[in-house]
Amino acid sequence: MRYLLPLLLLTLHCTSARAQKIEVPKGYTPQVGAVVSMLEDLKSRVTRSVANLSVEETDFLLDEKANRIGAMIYHLAATERYYQRYTFEGTGFLPEDAHWELALDLGAPAREKLAGKPIRFYLDLWDEVRAETLRQLKTKDDKWFSARAEGSRSMNNHWAWYHVMEHQANHMGQIRLILGRQP
Repeated sequence: MRYLLPLLLLTLHCTSARAQKIEVPKGYTPQVGAVVSMLEDLKSRVTRSVANLSVEETDFLLDEKANRIGAMIYHLAATERYYQRYTFEGTGFLPEDAHWELALDLGAPAREKLAGKPIRFYLDLWDEVRAETLRQLKTKDDKWFSARAEGSRSMNNHWAWYHVMEHQANHMGQIRLILGRQP
């Protein structure tokens, strides 16, 4: 119970300083822009939650099956990169994307290898990936958004980017749980 109040206060603090609106950024079509607004809000909330962590806090493991906060940020960047390939290029990861695979899968190998780096390392990776997402989505319109993702029988591009967004929200909850449980 003692962890819930700090998490609630952190959530209120993070959202009270900004307008709580979904607004279409300049240069985006209405539906694409609404998702961009939500993606950016989630990313900024995750970033604010972790921006000042030490390496020890970034690497903290809740238990032997958990993931480190740094690894989860890397995972968010890897997932977003995968959906860039999938929706913008009609492919999955290419051979030059092999470095993303470890973070995409997480688990024991990631627990072992994704450690010892400052939080800024992971946030910078995510910033680079997000810049490309924003650049690409600015070139797309709502018709593209509602079109079936190339290579999929049932998923449209809008759902693919919704999935990226809800994936980030899921891990934001995990990250905040871990933050509340750190010694």
